[in-house]
Amino acid sequence: MVIELVDERKAGRLLAVEDRRVVGFIAYFVLAAQPHALVAVHTVVEPGHEGRGIGGELVKGFYAMAEGEGVPVVPLCPYAAAWAGRHPELAPEAPAGVAAAARAQLEQDADLW
Repeated sequence: MVIELVDERKAGRLLAVEDRRVVGFIAYFVLAAQPHALVAVHTVVEPGHEGRGIGGELVKGFYAMAEGEGVPVVPLCPYAAAWAGRHPELAPEAPAGVAAAARAQLEQDADLW
């Protein structure tokens, strides 16, 4: 089966869809402060779909989506941060000020998690 990535921006989810079923997602938000960034807060692979590389495909797609929008990614999600550390050629580091602003926005609004 082919995994399709679907951005549900209003819901703050990048979905991994296989055979019309969601098999994983990244929960994220858009940084309110300028410069904007996409902030990954949680990566989930649904039970029974682990070990197939879906999490990695989600994070890779998330970085590609951000690149297409011309914004950095702040990987506050531990899985996304670890993936970025293993793939620095695909996951440029966000400027320190942007990462700090993302952490501050998340602390101010727990609903983003």
